[in-house]
Amino acid sequence: MASKKLLLLTGVFCLLASYGFSQRVGASYDVKDSSVIPDKRMPQHSEFLNGTYNFPAKPRNQWEVGIKAGLFQVSGDIPAKFFSPGFGVHVRKAFGYIFSMRLEYMYGIGKGMDFTRSGNFANNPAWAKNGSAATSYSAPVAAQSTGPGNPVILVSSLNTNYGAPANTPLEYVYYNYKTKVQDLSLQGVVTLNNIRFHKAKTGINMYGFAGVGGTVYDTKVNALGSNNQKYNFASINPSDQYKKRKDTYDALKAMMDDTYETPAENQGERRPKLFGKTFKPSATVGVGVAFKLSNRLNLAIEDRWTFIKDDLLDGQRWQEHAWGDPVLTRDFDSYNYTSIGLNINLGAKAVEPLWWLNPLDYAYSEIRNPRLMRLPKPVLPDSDGDGVTDQFDQEQTPAGCAVDSHGVTKDTDGDGIPDCKDKQLITPTYCQPVDADGVGKCPCPDDCAPAVVEKTCAEMLGPLPSIAFKSGSNNLSDDAKAVLATVAAKLRNNPGCKVVVIGYCSSNKKEQQLSWDHVNAVINQMVDKEGVSADRFIFNYGQAGGDCNTVDLRAAAAGEDGPNRVEPPHPNLRKN
Repeated sequence: MASKKLLLLTGVFCLLASYGFSQRVGASYDVKDSSVIPDKRMPQHSEFLNGTYNFPAKPRNQWEVGIKAGLFQVSGDIPAKFFSPGFGVHVRKAFGYIFSMRLEYMYGIGKGMDFTRSGNFANNPAWAKNGSAATSYSAPVAAQSTGPGNPVILVSSLNTNYGAPANTPLEYVYYNYKTKVQDLSLQGVVTLNNIRFHKAKTGINMYGFAGVGGTVYDTKVNALGSNNQKYNFASINPSDQYKKRKDTYDALKAMMDDTYETPAENQGERRPKLFGKTFKPSATVGVGVAFKLSNRLNLAIEDRWTFIKDDLLDGQRWQEHAWGDPVLTRDFDSYNYTSIGLNINLGAKAVEPLWWLNPLDYAYSEIRNPRLMRLPKPVLPDSDGDGVTDQFDQEQTPAGCAVDSHGVTKDTDGDGIPDCKDKQLITPTYCQPVDADGVGKCPCPDDCAPAVVEKTCAEMLGPLPSIAFKSGSNNLSDDAKAVLATVAAKLRNNPGCKVVVIGYCSSNKKEQQLSWDHVNAVINQMVDKEGVSADRFIFNYGQAGGDCNTVDLRAAAAGEDGPNRVEPPHPNLRKN
């Protein structure tokens, strides 16, 4: 029987495994989704989103409700039939990604039949009443063989106890039973394979479980045939039990009906009863594997064993012996339930049950494509302060010297003296080489030497950018601050130059004040954040001919001057 069950389970497992592995499984839930977070865990969720707590809150996850049917067997003193039905229902809830609990109800009908005959049935009240009321073991009995190869049967040594002549064979029976078992158990379930390092999720979920509960059973035996007459088991030749087991079963099946009318031996009033049936505490262990059909449905195969401290599930607890006092068996009965079931996930605004999710999925996805990770701001060092970061700077430039985009000191005339130290900024080639001050020695008389031409601030600073503001705002954007940083670098390289900061629009008081705010924001940024002296700027606001949300910068002309600070025209309209 065990081999048949193993063969059946192997076939079903292979079929479902091929299906489960072929399923496309998706990624886990979105950890930013607040709709799946219960109210009591929202503070943690908020801290996680704000970057003040490293772990996301556990989401609300669905309940599982399952129905199942399968094969039920009792493991006792009488061999059990393989094809006995059982069914069950359960409800399951996850407490984490590994551990969950479920409440399960199971109903099973177990049957059994012994293919060997039994003569020691007088101690069992179910058979003593219907099998052989006259039989008694209060007197000594002896074993006698009917011949070589034939079974040993019991004979009376004191025929007065049985009302029969000496050496008369005693009656015998074939033990059988039908039991109806119900149990309710609370089980802890441990998921074995949802933590995966190379895959987000899997279509197959393996688990083990154990729990405690209560079992109610009612066992009966088939001791009477038609008209409530006891079966004449003597019609089955005693030697039949030494033939093939199937032959004996076929003979018994042909003789017996399927009524199971006689209550089997039970614990009487010494044990608790529930609805008139025997009640016993029980313990359950088992394993299972579930195959995912969709995010709502999965198919599960389980095998569970239930143990009770009782030897009467099959209605028999007496050992067979040839003589002497009756002897109880030393083992307790248990029962096995192998099932296949359909599980349904229930719940709105909730993720799948956590045993289907991989807790590593969020960590792996965040490492691969950061969305919530707090990344440090990039540090771009500029050791020589020339406005070109060290990773692109090809030269450590002396302070105050203008550089090109590679951080190399400018040398306009190519005489080897940087512009910041060259007293003759443009030295003709025919006047080179030059002295330490960059002054060349021309071969012609002094009056033919080219005059030293000094550059204007507009030439040295070049075109200066405009700064744009959002409509109605006086806040500088990050891009605007970066642009002003480049202007500050130019001013540091040309200490003799000033910059005019120009704001536009003055048709009404609001525009006049906003124009002042824009100019003031630019100058404050250059002075407070970039360290440029305030006297390098000329404050000019409320001009016509420009965009109200734009500030223009230009190099001051030679001799041009003006205030670097102006009182606000309408202080009550200033932006904070």
